[in-house]
Formats: sequence, structure tokens, C-alpha cells
Amino acid sequence: MVALSSNSDTDQVLVEETGCVRTLILNRPKQLNALSSAMSTGRAFCAGGDVAAIAHDVRHGNWKLGTEVFRKKFTVCYAVSTYSKPQVSILNGIVFGGGAGLSIHGRFRVATEKSVFAMPETALGLFPDVGASYFLSRLPGFFGEYLGLTGSLLDGTEMLACGLATHFVPSERLSSLEEALHNINLSDPTIISAIITEFSQVPKLKEKSPYNHLKIIDRCFSRRTIEEIMVALESEAANNKDDWISSAIQSLKKASPTSLRISLRSIREGRLQGIGTCLIREFRMACHVLKGEFSKDFVEGCRAILLDKDRKPKWEPSKLELVTDDMVSHYFSKLNDEDWKDLQLPGRPSLPYAIAKL
Repeated sequence: MVALSSNSDTDQVLVEETGCVRTLILNRPKQLNALSSAMSTGRAFCAGGDVAAIAHDVRHGNWKLGTEVFRKKFTVCYAVSTYSKPQVSILNGIVFGGGAGLSIHGRFRVATEKSVFAMPETALGLFPDVGASYFLSRLPGFFGEYLGLTGSLLDGTEMLACGLATHFVPSERLSSLEEALHNINLSDPTIISAIITEFSQVPKLKEKSPYNHLKIIDRCFSRRTIEEIMVALESEAANNKDDWISSAIQSLKKASPTSLRISLRSIREGRLQGIGTCLIREFRMACHVLKGEFSKDFVEGCRAILLDKDRKPKWEPSKLELVTDDMVSHYFSKLNDEDWKDLQLPGRPSLPYAIAKL
């Protein structure tokens, strides 16, 4: 076993090698395996990036330090998405934000009854990143817009149904699955898929799952603007008392108006872009968010949700109508800063392979 860490007190990534299999174990359990620049065991696969640490840097005027964290994170996501060898991610717990970036771009994503997926960034004054504009936009219908804008939770069954997971394996079978994977000496994805399938089930969706209501989701989240989406949802709520509809409305009302606008445009643009283009655009967006020229919602969201935990963020701009189209477009442009550099992704000859994975 090899330990990778920049912190002498904690080995944040554990690496085990058996035959031709290399296992990476995220090892920051107290932080729910939140991604650090060094990189995590516990009840989480990965609860996303360590945004509280980035927000701390931004508050103290060091926003450029945060951009380097995003640069490294997005580069890793690109490497995963274009890697020719099969990656098997076992999602036995929380899969939020950056945790999705480490796994969803890979070939095999194994969910369990303990899996919980979400992209909760709009509640933090951020936006679904780590290539989420690529993989959310490729989910059935407009389910990706629903997930990315509301931050709604999915269980392992729903992850399998919508395609975020490729397999569902009960957690009690995981140790046997891992043993079987370690015993093969081939990296043939067909063989690996067959082995995972031996341990897999196809569980039934819960009756109240939003995924059972894709027609309603498509009717609402296919609308052109956030305001139109809200009106459509409220119209549905007048005739339908399903909890998921009222929950979606409340989530949108509580989210950062700026985050909602840039997130919707990002996902829509991602429908027509490859993974590399999505990550480059998202990096520019992240840099603008950290610089805080038009809005400091990211710092305020982290304060309200992660630090003070009063869950009462004071967004600025405070209303959707105050976030103009010109302001939104600014987030998609290169930064006007002589020290800033655009995201440079490594040359990967297997890019078509990345597109085929999702």
C-alpha cells in the first residue's frame, strides 16, 4: 500500500496494488472524504470539494489559491473521462459534487442501497461543476436540469435508473465483488462488466421517486428561463400535491439567483459540447465566482450552510430579475487578469472514448 498526502498527520489517499488492479481509497472520513488539494473511508464515497477551505482563502483575499484547486480538480476529471483503462467506482455512501466528478466520468459506477447523490452547488452560491454540465445534460430528458438546479437527492436505485450508475450491488456483496475484481488479470471492460453483473440487482424505484414523473419534469425544466421553470412548477403544484414538486419549488426559491442563472446556461451549453470544452468553460465560471466581481454569493453560501449553519444566506443580487443577461455572460468569458491562465488540458488521443462512456 502506498499513501499519498501533503499532510503528515493523515494519508488522504491510500493506494493498493494487486496484480493488474490498482485501488484508490479516499481517506478523509471526518470531512466525508471532501476533496483536498492533496488528494478520502467512512460513510461517504466523497462529499465534494473542500469548499469551506476555498471560501476561507477567498474571504482573506486569496481567491487565486482557490482557482488552482479547481484547476487540479478539473484536470483529474478530464484524466478520468479520457482514461483508456476501465475505472470501477464503488459509490457506497455520499456522492456529492466533486465526488461525482471523480466517478461519473469513469466507465463503471456501482451504486448501493447506501448511495446518496446530489449536486447541491446552487445552495452554496456556486454551480454544478467537475464536468457536470457534460454528464447532467446527457441524462434522460431534462432530468439533469432538475438535479443541477434544485440539488435534489437521489438514492442508488434512482442513480441506476437515470444512468448515473451503471450497476447496483447490495453493500453486503461489495467485499466479494472487490475480491473478484482483484482476482482477474485483464483490463477488458467486457469481462469486468460481466463480473460486476454477477453481483448486481435491478431494484425497483420507490413509488414517489421523481424519476417516475419524467413527463412533468420535462414539461417544467425544458423551459427557457428560471422564471418560466418556476411558473411551470407552480402550475403543476396547483393540480398535484406530490412532495417532490413543492420541494423543488422551495429549493429554487432558496438558491442563489446568480447560481441558478449561470447553472441553467451551463447545462444547456453542455448538451452540445465535449467534456474538455465543458471543463474549460466551467473553470472560467469558477474563477469568476471566486473573484466575486458581480456576486460574492459563494462566500455567503459557505458561511450560511457550512460555517455558521444558520441556513439563511443573504444573496446579492437578491432576486432573479436583478441578474442580467450581461452579468451571466460575464461568467462565461476569460478573466481580464494578467496573472490568470485558462485551463490547459493534457493531450488525450482517446477523446472519442470519453464521449462513449456516458
